Amino acid sequence: MTRVVVLVAATALCAAFTAGCSSGDQPRDELMVTDNPVAATPAHSPVPTATPAGTLLPLATPVTAVATDPTTRTLAVASGTELRLYDLDALDKAPRALTLPGAAESLTLAGDGGAVLAAVPGRVVRVALPGGALDESVVEGSPVATATFGGDTLVAVRDRKQVAVLDDGQVRRVISGSLLSADQVFSTGPGALVLDRLRNAVFQLDVNQGTFGQGLRAGQGSTNGVVDRWGRVLVTDTRGGALLAFSLDPLLMRQRYPVAGSPYGIAYDAKRDLAWVTLTETNEVVGYQVGGEEPVERHRYPTVAQPNSVAVDPETGRVVVASANGGGVQVVRP
Repeated sequence: MTRVVVLVAATALCAAFTAGCSSGDQPRDELMVTDNPVAATPAHSPVPTATPAGTLLPLATPVTAVATDPTTRTLAVASGTELRLYDLDALDKAPRALTLPGAAESLTLAGDGGAVLAAVPGRVVRVALPGGALDESVVEGSPVATATFGGDTLVAVRDRKQVAVLDDGQVRRVISGSLLSADQVFSTGPGALVLDRLRNAVFQLDVNQGTFGQGLRAGQGSTNGVVDRWGRVLVTDTRGGALLAFSLDPLLMRQRYPVAGSPYGIAYDAKRDLAWVTLTETNEVVGYQVGGEEPVERHRYPTVAQPNSVAVDPETGRVVVASANGGGVQVVRP
């Protein structure tokens, strides 16, 4: 099968696309293809026909998010309101089970290490690792994702179409305008980016000024992303079947690489420069080398059913894939 990479020297969308809406009205977007946009979702997985690679940790409940902390050697697995903490170096041991104040949609590492942040309705919960002590920060609405930006924590609040800025556990600022939905937020160090699944676009975020900047289309239906060591944001275009790469300052789409199988979950191994992408339509996970002119497939493994979540242990290179329909948690050593 011929693989094609599109290198895009795109300019930002028209001013109408990026203009804020202080009146609270829906943003005027001349490039919207429908008045009733629908966010892309993972493809429904078929019944697995191949045995999942690696080791399987049984878990009958659907997993919504996974994360690995190399500092404390902890694997965190969110399933509803339950958070399980596994020892990455002794996965045969029973995990520590905690109860969160709500179902976690995402798990991200805290910027200062040794903790994971869980985005739950009305809260961002800091979970100390490996002990599991909880520290809650109130965030009105439905927080769905976080990112560390300097000493602050950026929180994507989907239903309120905004990004909250947490400082020392308190909301110090709320940034709104231009979005139909705030679904993920990314920090590249000097810059920040927001993914809007309904608008199907990414927007630059000026945290200091409290404003959204330029915006670009993100394929046909993008869902998840990570930041690589080159400062790019890698995004899965689930509806369009592609892996996208965006750079900031200026905001450009640098690559569009075709990926069959409905790409959804994504994790990044900075030490090996591998982007791990789950394919929910085929029950697979694929590792792409992403440091060159185009992604190069290096690994491909069969997975558990409905592999919506993926994480990687940067110390060992092991990949963790979790099932969203009760198929368990899979650990693969490439």
